[in-house]
Amino acid sequence: MSKDKEILTNNTVEQSVVQSTASQEQSPYIQTEFGDFDTDEDILLDIKDVEMTYRLPTERIDNIKEYFIKFIKGKLRYQKFEVLKGVTLQARRGEGLALIGRNGAGKSTLLRIIAGIMDPTSGIVRTRGNMVPLLKLGAGFDGNASGEENVYLNGAMMGFSHKEMKKKYDSIVEFAELEKFMKMPIKNYSSGMLSRLAFAIAVDVQPDVLLIDEVLAVGDARFQRKCSERIDQLRDNGTTFIVVSHSMQQIKRLCKQAVYLKDGRIQMYGPTDVVSAQYLKDTMV
Repeated sequence: MSKDKEILTNNTVEQSVVQSTASQEQSPYIQTEFGDFDTDEDILLDIKDVEMTYRLPTERIDNIKEYFIKFIKGKLRYQKFEVLKGVTLQARRGEGLALIGRNGAGKSTLLRIIAGIMDPTSGIVRTRGNMVPLLKLGAGFDGNASGEENVYLNGAMMGFSHKEMKKKYDSIVEFAELEKFMKMPIKNYSSGMLSRLAFAIAVDVQPDVLLIDEVLAVGDARFQRKCSERIDQLRDNGTTFIVVSHSMQQIKRLCKQAVYLKDGRIQMYGPTDVVSAQYLKDTMV
């Protein structure tokens, strides 16, 4: 994603603004001072009052035929499940922002909304610069295509031309240590080989924003050290990190700011040490 992106959903935006403002006033731990995305080019991510609601069927439907019969007769019944409720946050250039919380808190859903994989039910999502998701290593690969072909395919998905990826190709292959296997269909790759190639592509494109969802443990111990060194280089060069992880050690190393999500709402938003301490305290209850 090489250009600015804005997602605006109009459903209950004004209502969610009121709800979000009210919830923030009730908690001294939620950050309320934000910059102006339109005038401050160092703001790479701007999220305002994002809500995500799923409709879940209230009864089991075993096949498509049964589904369509109930749909035509108007007998489908759903219940609403709110995953995110009035989430507002920002991330600046070179900043590390951690999303922490228990399973089901809405962290991965929020990360997918930021990546543009999902649209929120309501709210505003604006991004700036080249954004690369590391949500599931190997996602988007074509198993019948070779490793070489998948390098160009993934580059195209991230908004890079064939010419741009050709310049990066040698360094990607060298980092992944797969020189002998790039002509082979990746369906024959081991899971470790696939992970190394996916990681090498993601970090070589020098993203402005890197989205990470529990995928930093790649390959063996030696390759993990190599990955950590590359991550540190990206951080030193000004890449912004949005990180979902249950590893407090990783979060504290990469992120100075953290958002603690609980039941889809921001429970706490501030310095990582303070927020993570509160989260760990809550998990002991």
